[in-house]
Amino acid sequence: MANEFPVDMGPQYEGETVRKEDLYVEWGGPKVKHKFELATLKSPEEIEDGKVEVIGIDINDMEEGGSYPLAVLIDVAGETLEKDMEPVIERRQHMYVSYIEGLYHMNQRDDIWIRMNKACYKKGLNSFKQIGEMLTLLYTSEIDVIEKMQITFVTDEKKIEELLPHAREVYVARDARLKGLKDDDVDVFYGCVLCQSFAPTHCCVITPERIANCGAINWFDGRAAYKLDPEGPIFEVKKGELLDQIKGEYLGANEMVKERSLGEYDRVYLYSTFEHPHTSCGCFEAICFYIPEVDGFGIVHRDYVGETVSGLKFSTMAGETSGGRQVEGSCGMALTLIESEKFFQADGGHARVVWVPKGIKERFKDTWMAKGLYDKIATEEDVKNPDELVEFLERVGHPWIKGEVELPE
Repeated sequence: MANEFPVDMGPQYEGETVRKEDLYVEWGGPKVKHKFELATLKSPEEIEDGKVEVIGIDINDMEEGGSYPLAVLIDVAGETLEKDMEPVIERRQHMYVSYIEGLYHMNQRDDIWIRMNKACYKKGLNSFKQIGEMLTLLYTSEIDVIEKMQITFVTDEKKIEELLPHAREVYVARDARLKGLKDDDVDVFYGCVLCQSFAPTHCCVITPERIANCGAINWFDGRAAYKLDPEGPIFEVKKGELLDQIKGEYLGANEMVKERSLGEYDRVYLYSTFEHPHTSCGCFEAICFYIPEVDGFGIVHRDYVGETVSGLKFSTMAGETSGGRQVEGSCGMALTLIESEKFFQADGGHARVVWVPKGIKERFKDTWMAKGLYDKIATEEDVKNPDELVEFLERVGHPWIKGEVELPE
């Protein structure tokens, strides 16, 4: 894609990564507390078309090798745009930022991680205004229903901290739309291959009861994305014949996975971590992992920096789980999957969870309480290794350890 910018851009750069030795600067990621991206539909009069604003220091004022906070606010207007399309436009940042030579985008919502390499900076990409102009060109070239657009980059940490609660309220409201809608209520699911540039055999299957691994695209978002761009990376998946109710196996999902993984996989269980688990990309919010010492499961999210009860950190486990593979007993997932009644139901569901970081335990306290598990699940504050976990579970009388949970047939 020819342009007047200091670096090139186009889909040929989408799979490009930025390693530590090549890093010039990064925004968000595990070292930064405050970061997020948010797309908002506004009325035309609220938007100054083409405007790119930077609140805080710009790239040319940042130190090489530094990690900085960042909020990316995308405001759009268009006669045929709908509110449901906001998360779709927001998620496209993952693709379009990665289209820019020398930039690397990972994750989503309030967990973004963007890196710039040294070569990119040396070529003259030294301002967010340049990045904003490039993103505007990409968005408006590929999504013609966007009639007006402006982008704001915020690097002032106090300002980001002030804006973040609203962004999180928006995320929660989006997810709440799914309450009460079941897989059996719809005729189609949605597939997403936005992450295939980094995980070539990965394809998300999005259902009313299973949000995408990244946590950013639910069933309604998939429907809006398909309506917005029928030829895009999010598409309809005909359910087809239900092959296994408990494991969540559908003929249509199997056919899609076989096609989109180029034959690498031909079956997928939406609600089991064994045999044919859902593939894991790299943008997943958390990992559900098997703990053989207790025949139970743990959940760890990317914000948890310590070691799990198995002795491994999230980063190590993510490397073993990601890449578009089906890894038995280690499955990437969105955190809100915990609230789904079908949460890995074929494996025992919530009742088989024995360890989570305290942050997850508190965030989903209502779910654990409703299942009678809140006081039964260990955290990093309770145990440090499998031996301590065994003692804890026996002491509190965890239902899985006591043999009170039967696996569904």
